[in-house]
Amino acid sequence: MSRPAMERTRTVHAHHEAELGPSGPGSVVLNVGGGTGALVLNTPADLDRREIEISREGAPRTHSQVRERRVGSRVRYAAVYPDLPAGVYTLWRDPSTPAAVVTVSGTEVTVADWPA
Repeated sequence: MSRPAMERTRTVHAHHEAELGPSGPGSVVLNVGGGTGALVLNTPADLDRREIEISREGAPRTHSQVRERRVGSRVRYAAVYPDLPAGVYTLWRDPSTPAAVVTVSGTEVTVADWPA
């Protein structure tokens, strides 16, 4: 292959995320403060393993997977979004439909519930 043809050739890398199982107490570490917060989004069980996107106005979307969270004898389902700059965020039901708006503080973990 000629050098110009090689320069035009792009390599595509598949991005695969590991399938994670349930998490137990103390398995998520969140660093908050100095303008950085986190969000714990409680969801119904039927959203288990779904990726839920979140975005702050003017910033690209990011996502987190809903996972089973075991706390003592209780089982809950939640997506955790660490390291979020303080601000107002949109949670996305699908690529074009907002589900809710949440405000993340830069000094604490914000907890919100997925809307029905």
